[in-house]
Amino acid sequence: MRISSPSRVLWPELGITKLDLARYLVNVGEAFVRANGDRPVSLQRFPENVDGEDFFSKNPPRGTPDYVRSVTVTYPSARSHPQLVIDEPAAAVWAAQMNTIVFHPWPSRAEDPDNPDQLRIDLDPQPGTGIDEAIPAALALREVLAEAGLTAFVKTSGNRGLHVFAPIEPVREFLDVRHAVIGAARELERRMPDRVTTAWWKEERGQRVFVDFNQANRDRTIAGAYSPRALPHASVSCPITWDELESVDPRSFTILTVPERLRTVGDPWAGFSDEPGSIDTLFSWWERDLENGLGELPFPPDYPKMPGEPPRVQPSRAKKTPAD
Repeated sequence: MRISSPSRVLWPELGITKLDLARYLVNVGEAFVRANGDRPVSLQRFPENVDGEDFFSKNPPRGTPDYVRSVTVTYPSARSHPQLVIDEPAAAVWAAQMNTIVFHPWPSRAEDPDNPDQLRIDLDPQPGTGIDEAIPAALALREVLAEAGLTAFVKTSGNRGLHVFAPIEPVREFLDVRHAVIGAARELERRMPDRVTTAWWKEERGQRVFVDFNQANRDRTIAGAYSPRALPHASVSCPITWDELESVDPRSFTILTVPERLRTVGDPWAGFSDEPGSIDTLFSWWERDLENGLGELPFPPDYPKMPGEPPRVQPSRAKKTPAD
């Protein structure tokens, strides 16, 4: 694979170049493809460096090699378009050649893009909180998912948060999986009301960890396992074991350190897909909460209006509406 402008610096603070990024993707290639391959993927591309402008690329760009395939997916607008799929490390290196830094895979497989095979929960620390607050939330969430019959895996987000995943049977569509995530999130919130929140509006979250249920929606993605992040310290969204979690330092996982970690520690997510579970129990929790008066939660602003959804206006403005 020819890399143009190999000496171009992508991470100015560390002097990490485009060629360094390509070599990283080669060195972690097997684990990277195992985690992100055979899925529709969005590419977050940076024409200059991580401090510059970026854009998301979904459709195959002009000049896409023959060995980089695509699959047609349907977006929330009901439009359908082809989206890139990574099947081998060379495809990831080609993406780096096209100035990709962050890889955002779908939670569904290319052969069945409408039915996720991963349940994903993003634990997002709010201002005044950080990884120290996200860790106990992740451990409690692991217990919640275990009670629902799911095996949880954890990785750093590459920033301040944590991502908790569980392999699931690909038999339900995105809205059902979103509702299963809300079922889990509300149960976690009941157990840790002072430390986690499902409040969609930032003004209501306080200094708590936000359980981002909307990342379970169709065409909503988070940085994949072993994907670099566009942050000054060249961090990586890195799978870890549950035993490592309580002492984890997310800043220690970078494109300079993760290849050696894979060689010495191995891939904690190597067996991720071995035993997929059912979301039936979580979905029953969602239905129970509906019966108890807890309704639908807001969708992202670019989504069409969804059945049962509350008004898309932040509470402080809604209170002013009658007076206005």
